[in-house]
Amino acid sequence: MAQWTSAVGAAQLARLLNSQQDRPAGAATRRPPAYRALADGIRLLVLEGRVPVAARLPAERELALSLSVSRTTVAAAYEALRAEGFLESRRGAGSWTAVPAGNPLPARGLEPLPPEALGSMIDLGCAALPAPEPWLTRAVQGALEELPPYAHTHGDYPAGLPALRAMIAERYSARGIPTMPEQIMVTTGAMGAIDAICHLFGGRGERIAVESPSYANILQLMREAGARLVPVAMAEGLTGWDIDRWRQVLRDAAPRIAYVVADFHNPTGALADEDQRRQLVEAARSAGTVLVADETMTELWLDEDVSMPRPVCAFDPAGSTVVTVGSASKAFWAGMRIGWVRAAPDVIRSLVAARAYADLGTPVLEQLAVNWLFSTGGWEHAVELRRGQARENRDALVAAVRKELPSWEFEVPQGGLTLWVRAGGLSGSRLAEVGERVGVRVPSGPRFGVDGAFEGYVRLPFTVGGAVAEEAAARLAAAARVVENGGASGGGESPRTFVA
Repeated sequence: MAQWTSAVGAAQLARLLNSQQDRPAGAATRRPPAYRALADGIRLLVLEGRVPVAARLPAERELALSLSVSRTTVAAAYEALRAEGFLESRRGAGSWTAVPAGNPLPARGLEPLPPEALGSMIDLGCAALPAPEPWLTRAVQGALEELPPYAHTHGDYPAGLPALRAMIAERYSARGIPTMPEQIMVTTGAMGAIDAICHLFGGRGERIAVESPSYANILQLMREAGARLVPVAMAEGLTGWDIDRWRQVLRDAAPRIAYVVADFHNPTGALADEDQRRQLVEAARSAGTVLVADETMTELWLDEDVSMPRPVCAFDPAGSTVVTVGSASKAFWAGMRIGWVRAAPDVIRSLVAARAYADLGTPVLEQLAVNWLFSTGGWEHAVELRRGQARENRDALVAAVRKELPSWEFEVPQGGLTLWVRAGGLSGSRLAEVGERVGVRVPSGPRFGVDGAFEGYVRLPFTVGGAVAEEAAARLAAAARVVENGGASGGGESPRTFVA
């Protein structure tokens, strides 16, 4: 990492370090030297993502004053962190956080397992549920009935089928966000939408501010587009967004784009309230940053008492700051690769024009299927079925993990598809590695961070329930025991065949 992209003040870092004192003590029998305790504290904050990678740390004298320790203690801690690869320094530029070059860095999201592997492996890698039948079949049958007129055309609709664009615009208007069809472009899933947005606004080398943690596949998409990712640490638990941090990053790093999942954030499950949304839009507008709001989880509230805030774009009536992305993949079925962008008409025109050099358009039959769901009320029935599935799975998984792994820490989200778990002081990367050997596939925390943060976490999706959830937790507990005992890469327990 050539340079720092954000900064952590002395008072802020001191608060974060002091918060560690309230956490359960480890098994150590004696206290380490003061410099060692400080170095370990900063290292843990980086690995947990509470201090972003590439964040400039305060000067030694400033931090010493805030912590009421000697400057020598801080200097020795910084030197230890440099020796271990968690700090880089340059004369005149200060010191900024890093991760050791030998650490496994997040690469790609987990690809779904092939169906033939599911008999012996419980797949917690992908946050996706089976199709909500009979609604998929009915939607495809309805689409086939509507297909003949389109079959007499060339089939290329770069902005999307006019009927579907109008239906999506109508649904936004019904949510209190007046929208014209000219403000909608249909895409090949949310990934296709964000890829198009990144290429339009965030050319190679541009900074993109992202939540830390964030959705693994989107982070990788942005990396491959040549973006420089600027992580903004999430607040503790389900409170979500630290607006002061966002203001600081947007002001200091001046990113071209900021990407947020305000509705049941992936992976933490946090839900931004209206005040956070309003302030985030205001901060982006002041910085001249395009705020990309990912709404793929917005309909997946699971508890009856959830009061959903207005969409992020509701706080941008002029349409100059917020670009909204939606999708059928999470709320309906991952195999239905239909997404959309809502933005100002001139932005949509630019996205459509650029599409001639990308994928030309989205499959017509799938667009007709989604349009059938929207126009017949089938969508609401299917999403209600999806909510019921996810709710039952969530409750079963939470109960199983609490029983098998009582030292693991998490908060139960009120919606979405994922549980963000601090794994009792264990390495998420090692748990993922050993989990493959004992028959449970789970993504480690660093996949959801920038440059190796969140080593102490794993993400558990609400994709299994009942006895399968209990077995998944038992296998995770077996993996945890191997990791605790320092198990080697080879050998280990063999997975049992499990038929759901």
